[in-house]
Amino acid sequence: MNRSRRHRQRLPWQIVLIAAVAAAFFLAPFVGLMWRTPWSKFTDIVTRREIRDALWLSIETSLITSVICCIFGVPLAWLLARVEFPGRRFIRALTTLSMVLPPVVGGIALLFTFGRRGLIGQYLDQWFGIRLPFTMTAVVMAQCFVAMPFLVLTVEAALRQLDLRYEGVARTLGGSRWYVFRRVTLPSIRPSLFAGFVLAWARALGEFGATITFAGNLPGTTQTMPLATYAALDSNPESALILSLVMIAIAFTILIVLRDRWLGRSDQGLPL
Repeated sequence: MNRSRRHRQRLPWQIVLIAAVAAAFFLAPFVGLMWRTPWSKFTDIVTRREIRDALWLSIETSLITSVICCIFGVPLAWLLARVEFPGRRFIRALTTLSMVLPPVVGGIALLFTFGRRGLIGQYLDQWFGIRLPFTMTAVVMAQCFVAMPFLVLTVEAALRQLDLRYEGVARTLGGSRWYVFRRVTLPSIRPSLFAGFVLAWARALGEFGATITFAGNLPGTTQTMPLATYAALDSNPESALILSLVMIAIAFTILIVLRDRWLGRSDQGLPL
C-alpha cells in the first residue's frame, strides 16, 4: 500500500493534467447530451412503434451481419495469417480499406456495383429480377462492408500469435486439416473470435453512411436506429436525444464487456 501511494505521488503532474483534459474532452459531449435529454418522455419515445421497428431492424440486421462476417471473415483471416501468396498485402489492404474510408463512399461504391444500373446489379435485375438497393438485404450488405474488417483483423492477429505445435501434434495423430481447424484452431482463438464477432456486431449496429446511401431510409424496411436518430434530429430533437442515449448505452456496454476479453486483463499487477 505504501509503495502504491509513493508511486502515485511520483506521477508527473503535467502528464496527469493533459490526460485529464483529454478524458474531459471525451466526457463533455455525453454529459451535455444527458443534460438536454427530456427524461420524463424517455419511456414514451422509446416505446413508439417506429422506434421499436427501427431498434428491432437494427438488432436483426446486425446479428445477421455478424454471422455472415464470421462465415466469410474467419477463412479470410486464416488465409492472410497462414498462407504466403502473391498479392497478400494487397488483399489485406483491400480488406481493411473500408475501415478508413468515409462510410458514404462505401455506400456509393455498393450502389454503383449492385444497383439496378451497377456493374453486377444490372445483370441481377435483367436475368433474375433481383433488385438489392433499398431492401433489408442492402442494409446487411452495407453493414458487412464496414464491419467485417474488425473481425478479420482481430482473428488474424490471434492466428498469428497461436502456437502451431498444437496443430502439428493433432496432424501427426491423424487429424485432417479441416478437423484440426475445427477442433484445435478455432477453440484456441475463441476469445479473439468472440471479440471480433462482438466488434463486428457493434460496428454494424451503428452503421449509418453506407446504409443510407445504398439502402435508403425507409421506415419499417431499411430505417435502422442510426437512421431513425438522424431523421428525428430535424422533426423531433427530443427523440433524437433519447435515441442517441440508447445507442451510446449499447456501445458502452459492449466496450465494458469486451474489455477483459480483448485487452486480456493486461493491467493486472501494475501499480496504480
